[in-house]
Amino acid sequence: MTFIEWAQRRLIAHGFDPGTPDGLWGRNTRNAVVAFQAARALPATGKLAEATVAMLRAAPGNVGEPAEEAPGQDLLDRFPWMELALRKRGLHEQADNAELRKFLKSDGKTLGDPAQLPWCGDFVETCIAVTLPMSGLPANPYLARNWLKFGQDVDPCFGAVLVFWRGSRSGTSGHVGFYYSEDADSYHVLGGNQSNKVGISSIRKDRLLGARLPREEGPYPRKTVLSAKDFKLTVNEA
Repeated sequence: MTFIEWAQRRLIAHGFDPGTPDGLWGRNTRNAVVAFQAARALPATGKLAEATVAMLRAAPGNVGEPAEEAPGQDLLDRFPWMELALRKRGLHEQADNAELRKFLKSDGKTLGDPAQLPWCGDFVETCIAVTLPMSGLPANPYLARNWLKFGQDVDPCFGAVLVFWRGSRSGTSGHVGFYYSEDADSYHVLGGNQSNKVGISSIRKDRLLGARLPREEGPYPRKTVLSAKDFKLTVNEA
């Protein structure tokens, strides 16, 4: 059981509804945490801080009696958009068109049919919007380079939104995805519209325009992940 799934099950035990305990952080879980915190006279931040976790551990109706220990948090618990993106890995814009379109609409809006349109920005936007509902998104998030205005500028690290140029550095075309790992020459990018599916592709470091992390729900650990895995090197993502 993951930390998020544990928290969801404890919320249900206390009478608060986060939806299905699926281990995914999203609007319903955050809203349930806020309601739980308000009912327990805690700051209603929507974050699973130490005091909130302690009260979730308590047996319902007896906040002084501890219950089961919470599982330890791993890296994906700190980056819920990465957990969601990894669960969609392999979805193909044609073979899985209906499922992929349903996912891209799950935040309430979408660019359109991924089999007909470049959807890397749509994928990043959906992953962020679903798991960080309070996060401010860039204007027209479907344009890859607009993600350079998202959140805060950081050095490339796990979970960061990476923006790359396509065609020419000074042009308007680009590609956007999430930092998964890196080697000496390339970033291994988890994203959509990579070989027409959600996958991990290798993109040369000299194409990077910028790396961004959300301002909300942080701070986030700044972790670089070194990997020699031979991901497919791409030069013109599609």
